[in-house]
Amino acid sequence: MIISTHRAESDVHLDFVPMVDVLFNLLIFFLLATSIHQTEREMRIALPQAAAAGPISAALREIVVNVDEAGRASTGGRAIGDEELAALIRSAVERNPEQKVNIRGDRATAYANVARVLDVCKAAGVAEPFLETLPAQ
Repeated sequence: MIISTHRAESDVHLDFVPMVDVLFNLLIFFLLATSIHQTEREMRIALPQAAAAGPISAALREIVVNVDEAGRASTGGRAIGDEELAALIRSAVERNPEQKVNIRGDRATAYANVARVLDVCKAAGVAEPFLETLPAQ
C-alpha cells in the first residue's frame, strides 16, 4: 500500500505587501499629523521660566498668540495686528464661550507688549487667557 506523504503547502500563501502598504500609510499619516500640530510651537520664541508652569489642555481648540522680541503679535505663523486679533478672538468666543487663548511672550520683550495682547484678549471676551511659560529647572 502506498501512502502519500505529499502535503499541499503550496496552497497556503500569505501576501505581506498589502499589510506593509497599510503600515506605511499609517506611519506617514501620523508623521504628518504630528508635524502640522507642532508648527505653532516651533517658532523662535524664548519663553521665560516659571515654577507653576503647567501643560496645555488639548480638550478645546486653542488659539496660540506669539509675541516676539520686537513686540509683534503673530498667530498661525503670520503677523497679526491688534484689531485683526480682536476680531479673530471675538468670532472664536462667539462660537465657543470657553475659548482658550495661549499667549507666548518672548522673555526679551517688554512686558507692556504682552500686557497689550492680554488686554486685547480680555476685551474680545476671553475670560482667562493663559500666559505660557517654561517650567523652572
